[in-house]
Amino acid sequence: MPLDSQLIARIDRGAILDITLENLPFRVYVAQRPADVQQVADIVPAQQFQGEGDVHVAAVNDTDDVASQIQDVLFNLNPGDAIVFLCTSAQVYADTLAEFGQAPDTPAVS
Repeated sequence: MPLDSQLIARIDRGAILDITLENLPFRVYVAQRPADVQQVADIVPAQQFQGEGDVHVAAVNDTDDVASQIQDVLFNLNPGDAIVFLCTSAQVYADTLAEFGQAPDTPAVS
């Protein structure tokens, strides 16, 4: 699947990306956090939950699974959906961002 991404903001131990997949825009939150759904409320603003789309959450625990987990979640998206990737280590976080064409130290666009 051809995918374009743009880093739009940095958050505490994470990043917010806007991606375009098959000409459809999606919001992606990538954070280095425990694999606990309670973390999502600290990452995703309330208005994201109030929109028409769903918020998908995936825990990413192993660097070997990053690409396949991302593809699995992307395959199930509908317009207006957002995705949260909870990365359980610094390496998994870096690898997840790399799958979206970003680096952990890339500055956000203004």
